[in-house]
Amino acid sequence: MKLTYAVYILKCSDNTYYTGYTTNIENRLKAHNNKEVHYTKSRLPIKLANLIQFENKQKAYDFERYLKSGSGIAFRNKRLV
Repeated sequence: MKLTYAVYILKCSDNTYYTGYTTNIENRLKAHNNKEVHYTKSRLPIKLANLIQFENKQKAYDFERYLKSGSGIAFRNKRLV
């Protein structure tokens, strides 16, 4: 089985979004829900708004970085959430 890399977007209880990168979405969501992630620990509950999987690690990393940029935030708000 080939390892996949994922970029995910969470919608927080205060209507903000968190964008992250992981190779194991189940474990990462548990970490968020267990208050192990600084940004989301005071913004629970969270909801998985989008999950994009990649076979290429660099492409996933680059896409996450893009989504955190000004134009990437606009793209996220218009197309992904």
